[in-house]
Amino acid sequence: MTKPSDPGAPEVVVFADGACSGNPGPGGWGAVLSFPAAGAEKRLSGAENPTTNNRMEMTAVIQELSVLSRPCRVRVVTDSRYVVDGFNAGWLAKWERNNWLTSARQPVKNVELWRELKAAASRHQVEWQWIRGHNGHPGNEAADRLAVEARLRLEGGRR
Repeated sequence: MTKPSDPGAPEVVVFADGACSGNPGPGGWGAVLSFPAAGAEKRLSGAENPTTNNRMEMTAVIQELSVLSRPCRVRVVTDSRYVVDGFNAGWLAKWERNNWLTSARQPVKNVELWRELKAAASRHQVEWQWIRGHNGHPGNEAADRLAVEARLRLEGGRR
């Protein structure tokens, strides 16, 4: 799932979050990319309607990995167990082996996004890290704010 270690590849820490008003409903995603060696940061966000929270969580990671112009060592930090367990618990590999069916023989949800996420991650050496959401972590809180702001813009500023 990840490229072999390249100590010369740039290191990037990415924080991703999704927000949805209703599930499904209008949603937003936010991503904060931190480049420690350069002391730089990039922020991205977007929104969709209708969507689900899981789709927004996945989209945030896809977008942040896709903007990296060359292979990097990436630590993806997210409060989405869905995304992290897809890789760390081996769900994605099992689903592919089972022709995109769950262990209950049901179609996997968000197949197109899982395929896109796998392709985006395959260019990089990726470490998947889960953190508890809304727990005061600056990167996660920033990504959450971006996601909520994107959703609110889509809704015309309504809260």
